[in-house]
Amino acid sequence: MSNPLFRAIEGQYDQFVSDLETIVNIDSSSDLISGIEAVAAFFQKRLAALGFEVRIQHLGDAGVPCLEAVNKPGDDSFDVMFLGHMDTVFPPGEVAGRPFSISGNKAFGPGVCDMKGGLLVALHALEALHAAGLLNSLNVCVGFNGDEETGSVASRPWICRLAQKSRRVFVFEPCRPGYRFVLCRKGGGWFHVTASGTAAHAGADPHKGANAVVELAHQVIAITGLNDSDTGTTAQVTVMNGGDKINIIPALASASVDIRIEKRAQKERVETFFKDLPGNVTVPGVTVSVEGSIDRSPMEPDSDTMALWEIIRKTAENIGIETDYIATGGCSDGNFTSAEGTPTIDGMGLVGSNSHRQDEYVELDAVVPMVRIITGVCRAIIK
Repeated sequence: MSNPLFRAIEGQYDQFVSDLETIVNIDSSSDLISGIEAVAAFFQKRLAALGFEVRIQHLGDAGVPCLEAVNKPGDDSFDVMFLGHMDTVFPPGEVAGRPFSISGNKAFGPGVCDMKGGLLVALHALEALHAAGLLNSLNVCVGFNGDEETGSVASRPWICRLAQKSRRVFVFEPCRPGYRFVLCRKGGGWFHVTASGTAAHAGADPHKGANAVVELAHQVIAITGLNDSDTGTTAQVTVMNGGDKINIIPALASASVDIRIEKRAQKERVETFFKDLPGNVTVPGVTVSVEGSIDRSPMEPDSDTMALWEIIRKTAENIGIETDYIATGGCSDGNFTSAEGTPTIDGMGLVGSNSHRQDEYVELDAVVPMVRIITGVCRAIIK
């Protein structure tokens, strides 16, 4: 990388930390529209200063704020999409109890890792490219949504449309400690199984009842059989409800199931299994109903994704950073972009850990290296 680019990145470290304090100290839980709007306004101002055309849209019935920015308006084919989310899992008032803080090499605060640090890596990489006179050589789309932590229900179609127009997608979820990026994510979904029977007195007339809880127990054992380490499929019954009083045969019982799949080919197997459950009843007089689906495809790297990864690996190696990539069971919006057939690299944000916990952190000595890596990769893909 050129000296002007290096200098632009290194000279902005203090500004990065100041920016991180600013946006971490904005409560922006998924249900706090005003907080997400405040984060969006921060990025709108900075991106507009780089010449981006910026729109803040309000999507879905809840009016979820989502920021869309392009540096070459009118061109619907993007060299790269920068994807991230502005919402956090923490409730309003969290910042007052534990605002942004620094201890040694680590910064703490609500959403500092997931994923406000990553949003700033994206912004500062674009600012560095602009300062070095390279941004005009790229066609960039920025998409920051406000409902990722609740499943991206409103923003998913919007994200997919942008991904369809992009040659590659960088997702700015946290980079894992040791500079480990994410190339593989499990897909998944949720299923809700309900058993409906007949209530009866447990002592006087048990023969008149049809026990929904007993039937559900049989169903849960069958569901557990879906777990398959060879294919990377997991089926976890996470919530169960059934019965009312100790002396009444329960007429209703339900279970919620978290499903994760490593390969797209497993989707049909899992969905067929749940579709067939109502026909596999053990307790006479009980019926079973099922709702749900696999709504996120796995993020599986293809040859184009691996070629992009090689650019990232070499770029990091050139600045003395040894990198690796991992697979994770968690989902992100990268699942959606990958399913569109767009090469997607996740974990492009600031190095950190303990997401969704009060001790989540980012590593401040990773600020300059991560911004260098992103800008170096962008320069490498300039035609």
